[in-house]
Amino acid sequence: MSNEITITAARLIRDVPAAEVRVDDALIALSSLMTSVVTARRDTAGVPAARGQATIRRLMKAQVALVGVSGDMLRIHGDLADIGRETAGYDLHECPSIAEAGTGSQAICA
Repeated sequence: MSNEITITAARLIRDVPAAEVRVDDALIALSSLMTSVVTARRDTAGVPAARGQATIRRLMKAQVALVGVSGDMLRIHGDLADIGRETAGYDLHECPSIAEAGTGSQAICA
């Protein structure tokens, strides 16, 4: 394998999982915010049930959008694994098991 492919693969090993984790972190943060907003509305005396509904709907839309982003990240990961097989000749079956095994083939599995 060329040095250029090795460097590119190493960068992907670092960047793909980092992006996946950040999307998950954003989804967790929005879910926590949703819980806080709904709890605040419920627990604040004198606040009508309709108050804050538009905010809650916007949060829900943001969560749905992030779920879509998460799915796109999974497809991106798979696409990169396919490219690794085609370009570098990796025989990858399941990225997580290869990454956990710590083999050199994890380069494109990122």
